[in-house]
Amino acid sequence: MNPLTLKEAEKLFSDTAKSLSAIKKTEIVVCPPFLYLEKLKKLSKKISQITLAAQDAFPGDVGAHTGEVSTEMLYNIGVRYVILGHSERRALGESNIDVNKKIKASLVAGLRPILCVGESARDESHSYFNLVKMQLEECLTGISRNSVSKIIVAYEPIWAISSTQDRKDATPLDCEEMVIFIRKILSDKFGKEASTMRVIYGGSANEKDAEDFLKNGGIDGLLPGRASLNAKKFIDIIKICEALNK
Repeated sequence: MNPLTLKEAEKLFSDTAKSLSAIKKTEIVVCPPFLYLEKLKKLSKKISQITLAAQDAFPGDVGAHTGEVSTEMLYNIGVRYVILGHSERRALGESNIDVNKKIKASLVAGLRPILCVGESARDESHSYFNLVKMQLEECLTGISRNSVSKIIVAYEPIWAISSTQDRKDATPLDCEEMVIFIRKILSDKFGKEASTMRVIYGGSANEKDAEDFLKNGGIDGLLPGRASLNAKKFIDIIKICEALNK
């Protein structure tokens, strides 16, 4: 639920957009709260580098679902991506089955899901690998091989994100280890089509560690949180991505 007001959201969006004229190869997806999406879509019409995403979606089409926002509604106002299975949604009780329904509905509506997976802690017995495997398999149940190229997997170690109490810094090696595992699970499930799926990192990536994660973490991109609420920091991350794309 950041930023607090539409005025702040517009300023953050505009300040970021002003610095993107030289950005040619980096895809930028901005994921604001629901009520800012339509306004920011109008601002983004002249900014080809930015695509809008929602932070969640409801899998139903129409009907008596008070308070929900459907995938069709999001697509119709110009949204093209949606974050699903974020750790904060899972903490509220969202299950892998719920996420699976949302992924299927998003694909039907024309949205590209950003599926978040990740463990809350790392233990000596390495059981966290089984947790991530279960998240991937259950969230992607029934997804056709023809659709997987539209899905992005975001590895989000909960123990490393800024809102976690007693958080610890994740390293690119931590990330690479899990990304290799994720790609193996995807390959086993979808075969050669799995190579078309992007895997990104979302453990509180910032302008200081972005380059290291991109170079050494085995990832295709980043899902920054707190750093994206500061235009300068967000732009710095974008410029790092652009420089590495050359």
